[in-house]
Amino acid sequence: MPKAKILVIDDEPGILNVVTAYLRSEGYDYLTAADGLQGLQAVASYQPDVIILDIMLPEMDGIEVLSQLRKQSEAYVIMLTAKSEETDKLIGLSVGADDYLTKPFSPRELMARIKAALRRLQSVQTDSAKPKVFTFEHVRIDTGSRRVWVDEREIELTALEFNLLAVMAGHHGMVLSREQLLENVWGYDYFGDLRVVDVHVGHLRAKIGPDFIDTVRGAGYRFEDRRQKHA
Repeated sequence: MPKAKILVIDDEPGILNVVTAYLRSEGYDYLTAADGLQGLQAVASYQPDVIILDIMLPEMDGIEVLSQLRKQSEAYVIMLTAKSEETDKLIGLSVGADDYLTKPFSPRELMARIKAALRRLQSVQTDSAKPKVFTFEHVRIDTGSRRVWVDEREIELTALEFNLLAVMAGHHGMVLSREQLLENVWGYDYFGDLRVVDVHVGHLRAKIGPDFIDTVRGAGYRFEDRRQKHA
């Protein structure tokens, strides 16, 4: 199998040196870019599987880079943010980041996130060979073609949003905690900020409608097709 390709977009030489040393030791194919414009060019030519993206970049900041790259790539994006960049974290997630790490971070933690993302990507490819179709009264989910319909309208979802919906649909009517969703969708045990789940559930609700995903206070989320058809 070809090596996984990792793109690191960061202008701090110290971070680049440490991250690439770990990537090299893990046997990944990697490429680096020192500013936003170079990063976008690398996304187009290199077509990475996972992108490590710093928010604070010269030429073009990470939020704008993320917005632009989502027009051409569904690569898994892990943002790097400073503790003071709380608003930027949420904006980045809303624009299309899959996850984030706060600086200073452990390189081993970053490698764990990358490995988890790649396992999920491989799992998606394997699942596509054994497709399942979830058919409810109002919602239909085809895991083979990775397409979703609400009534007769097809809904465009990102790769992560689709995975999130498929996991919840596979546990129809059951409450899944944020930790369970992180393990099943993101692919790792997460001990940090659980809002990454909340933000992506919010995106999913905005696209499929507010009637299908309940927030169960203190417990998590439940998917249930219980919307009444309108006359």
